[in-house]
Amino acid sequence: MQLLPAMQWRYAVRQFNDERLAEQDVYDLIDATRLSASAFGLQPYRLIRVDSRQTRERLLPHAMGQDKVVHCSHLLVLAAETAPGAASVERYMRQLKAVRALAPQARAGMAEHVNGVLAEMSLAQRLAWAREQAFIALGTLLAAAAVMGIDSCPMTGFDSAGFDAVLKLPDQGLTAVALCALGRRHPRDATAEMGKVRTSYADFLKVV
Repeated sequence: MQLLPAMQWRYAVRQFNDERLAEQDVYDLIDATRLSASAFGLQPYRLIRVDSRQTRERLLPHAMGQDKVVHCSHLLVLAAETAPGAASVERYMRQLKAVRALAPQARAGMAEHVNGVLAEMSLAQRLAWAREQAFIALGTLLAAAAVMGIDSCPMTGFDSAGFDAVLKLPDQGLTAVALCALGRRHPRDATAEMGKVRTSYADFLKVV
């Protein structure tokens, strides 16, 4: 599907059918998310795939009644690093060294710059920054799903502390910031037939 028709087609699905998505499609969506843009390339977040029905049912009380977390084909949780910093930069530099033939002094200069930027932020600001990067990835995931003709529903209305506890995210230095349910829309989901409500092009774009 072409991008603009796909974006017209997609909506936040309220009810999924029982079809399970093909594993290759899910792999491709996760990989598209992995390839998303990220400041400095650091990707200070991880993607949690929740396959266990039992775990999903334990998450449901923390999902503000959104039973899609149980009944969708696949549930993905975007989790931000709670304290991105020197360790995040060091991880990226190892990846950089493996992929690009940069001189050691060039890598050292990059690391110093990024560490300097992060050092100027408070812990709360670094967490907010990591959350912002995770939302960029969520946008990529939603667009990729639409192009592939796969339905989705992003969710930010949930109890992150509850999700963190069930998924044991604090032990990994992570906190849940967004959910994305994937699957196929149910034929009884009346929302699919509703017109898309968006700001007009003229009002949306400001040229200066």
